[in-house]
Amino acid sequence: MLKSFADKISRIRRKVRLFTQPGLSQELALTTTPMRPINRTLLLLAIAASLSATYIPVATAQGQAKEVRLEPTEKDVRYGPLDRNVMNFWKAKADKPTGLLVNIHGGGWVVGHKQESMSANDLAQGWSVAAIDYPLVEKGDFLPSMLHSAARAIQFCRSKAKAWNIDPERIVVQGESAGAATSMWLAFHDDLANPKSDDPVERLSSRVAGAFGWIGQSTLDPFVIKERIGIEGAKSEMIWKTVKAKSLDDLMENWDKYKELSLECSPITHISKDDPVVFLLYGDDDSTPAKNTGAGIHHPNFGRLVKEKCDSLGMKCYLQINGKLEAEITSSAYLIGILNKGLGVRPPAEPKKE
Repeated sequence: MLKSFADKISRIRRKVRLFTQPGLSQELALTTTPMRPINRTLLLLAIAASLSATYIPVATAQGQAKEVRLEPTEKDVRYGPLDRNVMNFWKAKADKPTGLLVNIHGGGWVVGHKQESMSANDLAQGWSVAAIDYPLVEKGDFLPSMLHSAARAIQFCRSKAKAWNIDPERIVVQGESAGAATSMWLAFHDDLANPKSDDPVERLSSRVAGAFGWIGQSTLDPFVIKERIGIEGAKSEMIWKTVKAKSLDDLMENWDKYKELSLECSPITHISKDDPVVFLLYGDDDSTPAKNTGAGIHHPNFGRLVKEKCDSLGMKCYLQINGKLEAEITSSAYLIGILNKGLGVRPPAEPKKE
């Protein structure tokens, strides 16, 4: 079964190094004939290829390999008061506390759903895994609810450290597209802990030890996007609908009305020297202006903006752009270094002072 799948991607046009699920790092050969940009769909094909290469083979009655999927150790655990404040949790077998990788789904903050099962091999990497749902525009919610819910999920996981046998200082977030944007926001934003809260979960840190994201958005500023990527990148509903603008024209013509919220929800706004190192991955279509909205909203220049700001502050940032820029380490080494070895981990930061 795996061989037949591999045969379907045997014609090599470009190589994409992806780390898309816990513990997976593959050099993937993708067929792209005729030559065209690697977009979200193609990246998802790469994800599927990566997953197929890491299944634990189990003999079936016909002698074929079968994927082993694991149901959550705890399913639909409520982490907050909102309808979609639920998560799944897979507990790794370990004598000592493990790291925790929190998966945040994509979908432009408009649609999407959390992971419901995972490969047994993924859990064998040595760390536990959580996958969260959060408020969505299609359900009538808007920013910053999505981001604050993700922060609440981190605080909740920290509150379960003993029960779930996790190290609260080794929590890493990861996601694709909007999930990557949320992951970056969590990595860069000030601590949302409220020491005076009556809620014990809210008193805990929302900070994370690292963030891995692919094709994520670092800014919601339509003017920056237009300048660095092209207007197509700003046409996505993620840029305007999530802040309650009626259209992109409304957003740009009435920028003073939306500016504060848009910039608050932009990860790049919050980068400072005490933030953890992030790893960002993008496809190879960095043509400007972007050819269409799909290419624009997942453009590598979102990653370049983060790298430029980190460089200006003397901070490390791993950025990989397929065929254009190689990161100094692999994404697997990055995640293993934090989740299993604790490299680069620092205690959750105190709230920053203005």
